[in-house]
Amino acid sequence: MDTTAIKNKLHNYIDNAEQKKLKAIYTMLENEIESTSMLSKEQKKELDFRLEEYMQGKGKSYSWDEAIKKIKTKS
Repeated sequence: MDTTAIKNKLHNYIDNAEQKKLKAIYTMLENEIESTSMLSKEQKKELDFRLEEYMQGKGKSYSWDEAIKKIKTKS
């Protein structure tokens, strides 16, 4: 069975599993799930802060074109 088929079977199983089984699966994989984050705790904290600012209308956001223009003028 290839990786895609395995992922699909697991997704399907998890989507339909009982809570008790989900908790058991999560407990088995918890350390690996937590350690696979690509962000440090500080980076995650900063992103959460920026998201909260954005959601409150306080943060500045840019369209893709605005961001590219801004980057090109900084070089």
